[in-house]
Amino acid sequence: MSGTIKVLAFAGARDVVGTDALSWPLAVPCTAAEFLEAFCTGFPGLSLHRSSIRLAINGRYAANTDVIHAGDEVALIPPVAGG
Repeated sequence: MSGTIKVLAFAGARDVVGTDALSWPLAVPCTAAEFLEAFCTGFPGLSLHRSSIRLAINGRYAANTDVIHAGDEVALIPPVAGG
């Protein structure tokens, strides 16, 4: 089954994606790890930072095994430095 999710991109991820929000077609349900793999295929510039990008599904940090469903909102949260 396929569906669409809303993807939010922050900081460096936003720079690679070129926008802060977009709709993304995806075979759902899928795991967070499967989504990230597919998304990095679509945006190869993210692959360099793939291991450090955190995902949030509907406002909650996600584990790699958490499931994404059609209509969910997924946020890409790259590491940020502060001072």
